[in-house]
Order: sequence, then C-alpha cells, then structure tokens
Amino acid sequence: MEKQLILRHEGLELTATLHYPAASSAVESERRPVVVICHGFIGSRIGVDRLFVKTARALAAQGSFVLRFDYGGCGESSGSYGALGFGSMIGQTRAALDYVLAMDCVDPQRVTLLGHSLGGAVALHTAVKDKRVNRLILWSAVGYPFNDIVRLVGRGGYDEAVLKGSTDHAGYTLEPAFFDSLQQHQPFQAAARFGGDVLLVHGTSDDVIPADYSFLYQKLFWTRGDGLCDKEIIFQADHTYSTRSHQEEAIRVSADWLAKLEKRHEQWLDWSI
Repeated sequence: MEKQLILRHEGLELTATLHYPAASSAVESERRPVVVICHGFIGSRIGVDRLFVKTARALAAQGSFVLRFDYGGCGESSGSYGALGFGSMIGQTRAALDYVLAMDCVDPQRVTLLGHSLGGAVALHTAVKDKRVNRLILWSAVGYPFNDIVRLVGRGGYDEAVLKGSTDHAGYTLEPAFFDSLQQHQPFQAAARFGGDVLLVHGTSDDVIPADYSFLYQKLFWTRGDGLCDKEIIFQADHTYSTRSHQEEAIRVSADWLAKLEKRHEQWLDWSI
C-alpha cells in the first residue's frame, strides 16, 4: 500500500509518498524498519527513470516502511529550491524523520537514510546531526558539494548568480545563498562522525560524480571506531543507473545489505533473550 501525504517544515509543504511493508512480511504487532529516500540536485521523489519508485516498492516488499519526498522547490513541493540551500535540506530530511518516527509501527533502532548524489551528502550530514539515523546507503554520493555542483551548473552560471543575484539552471533559479550553503558543508570531514553502518554504491561509468569518491568515503568510514562500511561498484553504471540491469543491481545490492542487517538484528535479539 502507498499513501501520498504532505510534510510541513518552516512554511514549506513537502509532497511525500509513504510505502507500507508488504502484508506477508510483517507481523501485525511487530515494529518494522524504515528507509527515507533523499533525492539529488534538482531531482524528485520519482527519480530518473522512476528509480526511487522502484527502490521504495522493492524495499517495502522486503518488509520496510519507505518514505520518499520532494525537497522544497522540487517535484510537487512548495518553495524555491535555489533559495533554500543545503542546511534547509538537512532540516527537511529531519522533518521526514519526525514523521516516520512518530509512527508506533516503526522501529526507532532501524532507521536508514538512502541518499543519491547531492542527496547522499545531505543524508550523511543529517545522520551526523540526528542520532536517530543508524544506517546510511549512499548512491553515487557527492563529496565536495560546492565544487561538484558548480561543475554541473557551469562556472559561468555560478558567476552570474554572484554578479546578478541568480542564475537559471534547467529552469531552477539558483541564488548565491544556495552556493554559499554548499561551501559550508564538507561530507568527507563529516564521515568520521557517523557511528552507524554504511553501504556505498557507485557506477564505474559515472561521469557526474567520480567513482573514486566512494573509495575515499570507504577509507574514511573505516577509520571509525564504530560502524561497518561496505562498498559495491557497479560495472558500467552511470550516475543515475539508467539501464534496467544497473537499476536492478543497485536496488538488489541495497536490499540484500539491509536484509543482512535485519538478520544480524534478529540474531542479536535471540541472543539477548
């Protein structure tokens, strides 16, 4: 079952879709894990080629609640994306966490953020700030928000925003405050401050965000005293996993990783009893 809803955060109305676990996968009284999907730069909760719809349905069929939502100014949500910035996206993600964790049927010990591209960087910074998050799945995650997004927009577009107060990129009006907010967040520095488990997924043919970023992320996550880090590199996959086989592999790898954590959780419960 899926339900469309509106989340509210600082005057924004964020359109979201909640996916319920498949009936066969849940005992009525049992609390279930939850996954919140964070889309990337000027993206939406649908995803390129419906990537996030397919992901949410697969994870729900496996037994999780899944919430996917549009950041302010994207998709069907209100607001101006280019005026809000990175910090606002963290706040919006925490509002999504507030919603799902207010549900009695959600297990607060099994909370995952799945972030793609810029959404991966937002997910990481949210997890560092909000200790309710204990699992991260980062798909093709941005490593240097300012440099990576300026490279996408073009230096001319950035200069225009600084000089004229805004620039148009793919129909989105990006203001200087948006770029300034990107400079204030450094995911590689934040990585060591997240104590939960992490899965990194990246494609070898990603010409937007280099696959090398995931190797660096893994090295940084490995320096922590707590939390595991796994990595999956998908051969010839591009930034949005735009072929069916690459989509299916990214989803399968993520679902299998979560299933492994669920098995570990069950074994821990059996041992503790």
